[in-house]
Amino acid sequence: MPRKRAAGFDNQRDLIIEQAATLFARNGFPGTSMNEVAEACGLSKASLYHYMSDKYQLLMFICEGHIERLCALVDEVAQQDLAPEPRLRLMVQRFVEEYADAQNEHRVLTEDVRFLKEEDQQRIFAGERKVVGAMAQAMIGVRPELDASKMAKPLTMLLFGMINWMFMWLKPDGELTHERMAMVVSDLLFGGIGAVRLEDIGQAEEGKKIRQE
Repeated sequence: MPRKRAAGFDNQRDLIIEQAATLFARNGFPGTSMNEVAEACGLSKASLYHYMSDKYQLLMFICEGHIERLCALVDEVAQQDLAPEPRLRLMVQRFVEEYADAQNEHRVLTEDVRFLKEEDQQRIFAGERKVVGAMAQAMIGVRPELDASKMAKPLTMLLFGMINWMFMWLKPDGELTHERMAMVVSDLLFGGIGAVRLEDIGQAEEGKKIRQE
C-alpha cells in the first residue's frame, strides 16, 4: 500500500521548486547544490530528499511545470469564442502576464534544458512546439496569407522575442506594468504586421543566388 502524503506535502514541494528555480536562474543548474536549495528552503538536506530524489528531478519539475502552464494558457484561450484579433491580443496578454510571474522558470527553461536527458528534452520541446504553433495559428487567423508564405512561424518567433526577455529591463516597481506592456506589444504587432512583405521564399532564395554570381 503506497504511503500517504502528509498534509502540506505539495505546498512544501512547490516552495522547493520555486526556490530551486531562483537559484538555478541566478547560478545555473551546474552551479547550484542541493545543500544550497535546502538552505534556501529552511530545510535540512535529509528533509529536502524527502520531497525530491535529486537535483535532476528538480530541473524536470521546473521545466515541465513551466511548459504545462504555457500549454494550459494556450488551451484556455482556444476555448474562448473570439474573433482573430481579440484572440491574438488575449494570447499576448496572457503570455506577458505569465512570464511576469515566471521569470526564473523561463530562464531555467531557456538556459538549462540542455542538461536534461534526450527523452526528457523531447517532451519539453513538444510542449514548446505546441505553444509556438498555437501562436502561429493565431497570427494566421489575423492574416491568412501568412500560411502560404511560410512567414507565420518567423513572425511568431519575433513576437516571442519581444515578450520572452521583457523581465530583463522592465522594472517590477516602475511606471510601466506588464499589463500595459502587453497592450504595447499588441499595438506594435498590429501596427506593423500589415507592412511585412510576404515574398515567396523560393523567389527570395533564387534572387540571393543571382546576386552572389
